Formats: sequence, C-alpha cells, structure tokens
Amino acid sequence: MKKKVAPLTDLPQEFSFIHRHFAGLAGPAALGLKDDAAVFTPPAGKELVIAADAMVENVHFLPDDPPETIGRKLLRCNLSDLAAMGATPEGWLLTLARPPGLDDNWFEAFCGGLKADQEYFGLSLLGGDTTSTRGPLVLSLTILGSVMQGQAIRRSGARAGDGLWVTGTIGDGALGLRALQGTLSDPSGYLANRYRLPQPRIGLSLYGLASAAMDVSDGLLQDAGHLARENGLTLTITASMVPRSKAALACGPEWLETCLTGGDDYEILFAVPPAHEEMLEHAGILETPHGAVPVSRIGRFEEGNAGVTVIDGQGERLSFAKGGWSHL
Repeated sequence: MKKKVAPLTDLPQEFSFIHRHFAGLAGPAALGLKDDAAVFTPPAGKELVIAADAMVENVHFLPDDPPETIGRKLLRCNLSDLAAMGATPEGWLLTLARPPGLDDNWFEAFCGGLKADQEYFGLSLLGGDTTSTRGPLVLSLTILGSVMQGQAIRRSGARAGDGLWVTGTIGDGALGLRALQGTLSDPSGYLANRYRLPQPRIGLSLYGLASAAMDVSDGLLQDAGHLARENGLTLTITASMVPRSKAALACGPEWLETCLTGGDDYEILFAVPPAHEEMLEHAGILETPHGAVPVSRIGRFEEGNAGVTVIDGQGERLSFAKGGWSHL
C-alpha cells in the first residue's frame, strides 16, 4: 500500500503553530526550532542525566483541568526524576499528539504555564515533535539535566540499618484527584492544587547524605518496594510517621490507604545511613534554591527478603488492598 503524504500546503500550518506557541520557549541550543535537532553542550565536568515521562488525558489529568496546569505538571513530573538523582535541569523536548478540539487559546495558556515554570526552574525548550490524533491529548516530555561526574544518586546503595526518609507530605495528590472527581470534600482547594501542580524538589542536596533515592510517583508503598528490591533488603514503614498535610489529615483515617498507595506525590524517598540521621532529625529540613523542604524519617531498612511491611504505632502489621498505581 502506498504511504499517504501530507500535502505541502499543510506544512506551513504546522510550522506556524510551532512558531506561535513554542518558539518563545526555546533557548539558544534549540536553534530557533528551525533545524532537525538541537545542539547542546553539557556543562564542563558534568554528566548528562536524561529522563522521560508521558501524560495522557483522562489518565494523568482531567479534560477540564486548566491548560496552564497541564503543561506545568508535565514539566514538574520530569523535574522530579532529576531531583531524585541530584541533577540540575538543563533543557527539555516535547512531543504532543493534538486532538482537533483544542484551539489556539488552549495552547496559549498551556505554553504560558510552561514558560513560567521553565523560567522558575532554569531550563528551556530544545525541540520536539507535533502530530495530530483522533484520540485524547497525549503529551510526552524528555528532560536533560546535569550532575557532577560520579555524583548521581541511584536507587541502589542502601544498607541494612539505613533509615528511610521522605520529603514534604504524602497523599495530597491522590486525595486531590478524588476531590476533583467529586468523591471527597476539599473546601480550600489545597488538595486539588497539589494534584494539578506537584512540587519537584529541584536543588535538594543529597550527595554525601543519602545512600539511595527515587521520586514517589506511583504510590509511597509501591515505590518504597522498588527501593527494597533494588537493594535486596526488607523495609519496615511506620504509617503514623508518614507525613500528611493538615488537609489530608482532616479527610479522616479512612483515607490512609489512599495516601500511602494513590501516587501523584512527586516527593523524594531516600535512604540515610545512621551516622547522618541525627543531623536530619535535629534540623527537620533540607535547603534548596526554592526554599526549605521538610523531611521525615518513616522507616528502616533491614536484612531479609526484599519487601515492605507497614506497621501502626503499636507495631501491628497493616495490610492494604493494593500497593500503588500501575500503567499496565
């Protein structure tokens, strides 16, 4: 079968769309978005850190979410992956499959949100691709960061006796989704905002402090399980020690499972050797260029079969119906 080729008259329309909405996001390495690829020079003495995440309408965001928050969430989810490895953001690429119902006003707001966030976090657009679809809006972002050679923090490296720590609060994003779906009250809108706009912990200095780290995206328990398996250790988490916001606590104890397994937290989960824990416990925070971030110890790694056990304040084991979010 002969492949269909888009008529030449369609090409200027695509290029015009790119110029109108995305040229203002591009940095020097993007070459004005006029060439086949960007030309990027890594900072001297640093290694590249590269990650990618995709978001699909009705899976990762709701159809009536404000377009400016959709773009910002997409960027922030990827920034969270860099933060977990101690990397500094440098640039990003965007691929989008555009359904026919989204007009220029929608994309103007979408790019406005991206522009605000890329200026705040210090990176710029390098390039990407646009296409059309008859299905839902699909967005994919690839992010480039840099880290001093040999200083990237990986999921492996934890040892028996290390404490398990987490930044910020857990459960707000999952509860925010429930609020937007109408199954939970959120009078202040705090939880909904946390779902739409996670806070990536860019600039969190964990090198020399943490033995292993990852970001929490698919649920605290599921992602903690990844750390346990990667290090061949047993992990015990005390549910009452897991930090929750005032808004999350106000929802009641029946929402604990959702907080621990629901996902959309984009906080950093990290292992800390005992020698460093006293300093963390005394300070209770870690500084970043964007302000102080509270940190909490929630568990401990031990020798044994890889897995996660959750206990209450009296040491009794808790069980949950699921461990976290899965895409497949």
